[in-house]
Amino acid sequence: MTATASGRPRSDARPPSDGRRRADPRVIRRRRLTAAVGAILLVGAGIAGVVAAVSGGADDHLVAVFPTPGSRVAPPQTQIVFRGMPVSRLGTVVVRGSRTGVHRGRLLADSDGRGGSFVPNRPFSPGERVTVRLRARLLGRRRGFSFTVATPAGPVPNVPLAAAYRAPNDVLTFHSRPDLEPAAVEVTKRTAQAAPSDIFLTPQHGPVQSGPMILDPTGELVWFHPLPQGTVAADLQVQSYRGRSVLTWWQGYEGAGVGVGEDIVYDSSYRQLAVVHAADGLSADLHEFLLEPGGRALITAYYPVYWDASPVKGSAQAIVLDSVVQEIDVRTGLLLFQWDSLDHVPLTSSYEPLPGSSGQPYDYFHVNSIQPQPDGDLVISARNTWAAYRIDRRTGRIMWTLGGKRSTFKLPPQARFAFQHHVRVHRANDHVLVTVFDDGAGPPTVHDQSRALTLRLDRKHKTVSLVKVDYHSPSLLTSFEGDEQELPGGDEFVGWGQQPYFTEFNARGDVVFDGRFVGGNSSYRAYRFPWRGTPATVPAVAGVTTGTTTTVYASWNGATDVARWQVLTGNAPSSLRVAATQPKRGFETAIPVPAAGYVAVRALDAHGDVLSTSPIRRAQ
Repeated sequence: MTATASGRPRSDARPPSDGRRRADPRVIRRRRLTAAVGAILLVGAGIAGVVAAVSGGADDHLVAVFPTPGSRVAPPQTQIVFRGMPVSRLGTVVVRGSRTGVHRGRLLADSDGRGGSFVPNRPFSPGERVTVRLRARLLGRRRGFSFTVATPAGPVPNVPLAAAYRAPNDVLTFHSRPDLEPAAVEVTKRTAQAAPSDIFLTPQHGPVQSGPMILDPTGELVWFHPLPQGTVAADLQVQSYRGRSVLTWWQGYEGAGVGVGEDIVYDSSYRQLAVVHAADGLSADLHEFLLEPGGRALITAYYPVYWDASPVKGSAQAIVLDSVVQEIDVRTGLLLFQWDSLDHVPLTSSYEPLPGSSGQPYDYFHVNSIQPQPDGDLVISARNTWAAYRIDRRTGRIMWTLGGKRSTFKLPPQARFAFQHHVRVHRANDHVLVTVFDDGAGPPTVHDQSRALTLRLDRKHKTVSLVKVDYHSPSLLTSFEGDEQELPGGDEFVGWGQQPYFTEFNARGDVVFDGRFVGGNSSYRAYRFPWRGTPATVPAVAGVTTGTTTTVYASWNGATDVARWQVLTGNAPSSLRVAATQPKRGFETAIPVPAAGYVAVRALDAHGDVLSTSPIRRAQ
């Protein structure tokens, strides 16, 4: 039994047909010529070779299929993706495993109507070869395509991060929100030239609570979202989803230097809009979560498989981490694209030594950033090959490599990077610029300090020149994490990863802002974005009476438009009157008033309009 575009099973058997019309020999010759040309094109594309034209007369379409034909690392729970034409036009899809036989399943349409997936009813068997045949003719692959299912090596281990070392005043506490205990931050430098936008961090070592955090331009807390114990967040940023600004981040657990979790989308009222999961039985990793137009998301994942590591003097049955890039249809959860490092980059490209124990996974590649290009290609960064790669999104083929052992471009010694993070390609006039956070420390230590690089690519001559380098003072050496964000106006905002700092440099390389966590915390990345939030919750209030004075504490987690607080007091809940109005100061504003039995506050905007009112609380 197989599946049709409607999702209904149908029999493979067809009644014999006597008296068929003989095909015109000229038609046969044309078909053979077309197939031969298609085969040449596919061979020229290398192992990926996934772009095929589904023949339909004058309405031929380019169709990308995933797993890529010839892939060797498909998960047992893989779905088979067809992108480039409506799924209703695919007709019958026959999927057969060399061990498990014919698979029934459903053909599900992507939300944009430009493709869909065959989702099997049961998983494939590790090690088997899977063949896919369509009633629609694939140019150059009339009989379809095939891929191999890898043997999974179990889940990524859960290795909780150690809590940050304690230091005086390293945690913020609030009377009005005793449930919040975020890591404290201090601003060590701030000039008038610093960007006016907010700062986005994900403190990941507690020491009491971890979670996404927003600071205002002065370093004061705007919003903190504590996560359950053992859960950490990464990569908090502002993105666009279905026409509106949203907050996005990853959350889950970390182990072996990678993440196992899910990607979160919140609206400007801090309500959950979507949760994005990895496809094919994998889990979303912490390193990248990018929303694209049309409700699509680019994410990273890691897949431990048994793999032959003998080319790097390892075991023939080593546990190797396949670095995975997936594009997900947020609305349906279906896979749209997948790229696997083990299909395209050999273990010999890695600078990472084999692990000391055979039971530890070998993370030879370590994808840590993705950036879509205007033409649809992707630029991905791999920490452990010291290289960035431009990937053809239709085929998965590597278009060029920057850095590492097999660089397409020649880099001068001062531009060579190691263990880099967050590679971004920018176009300035006729130049192609690339920004890189160069960690420089693995181990081993390759550079004496970490730095933010700006490089110029000469695509014609395949050379690289160093445009700009930014260092922190005092010097920092980061073993992992970090990012470099280009800001409007030419400034750069650098998160120093494992180190507790985040810094803004102007175009001349001068520091115009510098901040750090108090104590030994860190954030995977640090960003600046404009943000406006109006919480769906109401303000919080607490009153503490000492003698003849009640100090009223007012806060509203995530609110950005509060200009003043109006305090209401009384000896009974029904007799509250306005007692004071004061400007908002920081996350929590303390306002002294004559002693009162009950208190409440109103949040006022810059025009004096009431944004929201707190509950009435008894003063303590």
